[in-house]
Amino acid sequence: MRPYTVVLIVPTGIGAAIGGYAGDALPVARAVAQVADRLITHPNVLNGAQLYWSLPNAFYVEGYGLDRFAAGKWGLRPVHQNRIGLVLDQGIEPELRLRHLQVADAARATLGLHLTDYIVTDAPLGVELRTAESGATWGTIQNPASLLQAAEQLIDQTGATAIAVVARFPDDTGSEALQQYRHGQGVDPLAGAEAVISHLVVRTFRVACAHAPALAPLLIDPDLSPRSAAEELGHTFLPCVLVGLSRAPQFVTHAPVQSTDLWADQVDALVIPATACGGSAVLSLSQSQCQIITVCENQTRMHAPAAPLGVRAVQVNSYLEALGVLVTHRAGLSAAALSPHLSQIRSIANNVKNNNVKK
Repeated sequence: MRPYTVVLIVPTGIGAAIGGYAGDALPVARAVAQVADRLITHPNVLNGAQLYWSLPNAFYVEGYGLDRFAAGKWGLRPVHQNRIGLVLDQGIEPELRLRHLQVADAARATLGLHLTDYIVTDAPLGVELRTAESGATWGTIQNPASLLQAAEQLIDQTGATAIAVVARFPDDTGSEALQQYRHGQGVDPLAGAEAVISHLVVRTFRVACAHAPALAPLLIDPDLSPRSAAEELGHTFLPCVLVGLSRAPQFVTHAPVQSTDLWADQVDALVIPATACGGSAVLSLSQSQCQIITVCENQTRMHAPAAPLGVRAVQVNSYLEALGVLVTHRAGLSAAALSPHLSQIRSIANNVKNNNVKK
């Protein structure tokens, strides 16, 4: 029997009730990883700032790469260990830069991760934050060429096979959006811009990439939401990124392929918030035999349910219920058989007859 493969997606920067904060979708990922032989997910699900949880059967795949994988354009190749190149934004102040370099050294000494020499961009990246009318967040960088040049140098000169980026993000400590996020009520103001940074690197170089924002520490808030708390434990969000990238799969974009490579036609199920079905990966996988499961309880700022998009899906209320659907699907069972109300099997003869009536 082939390995059972599940894709778990919680899109970035859309205010998801679960997965819209600091690693708060990690418990969902850990549970799904117990049901699946292979779990494919992305940094927004697994990153928890200084908190992380290594899942041996999880594929840590950046969002753009996940879209290309779902479309059948790229494959995923498991690795034992990546050489992680670290890009630091020139706009990071000296003390804050030192904090991140100490994290990198700590990851080498304590976790045994393989980091190459680091590089500082030749100009400040100039991150700018934006918010859409829906409340979803996005952003831009003023100097994308500096980011790409730094990543290219790490790949060419140090043999880096994955890229971690730390960019200086604007401090907006008094904003209403940040206060709502800290209290578990708003949209992550940084997430959309983070996605732009990692997408750019992955699209250009086809290597694993993830981003950690550099920010000044915030004052203690006694009313802090548990879902936001992981981001306020210290001076950096880098540890989870380094752990995730350490075994992130490589992208396969051309022959020769290997027997261990994973492709979209091997995906058995996809789990997605019920109002966030408009993404590229979901639409691509909806064209396959993949079982799509939408979770109503995970509300978002998006308004893209499955049915109007022509996406066939099993709708459930919670991730607990989604786990039950995954178990029955993996077992090859009809979920209807687990209900006390099983209707009689019906004939299609009348439908065939009606279709053959002379016009």
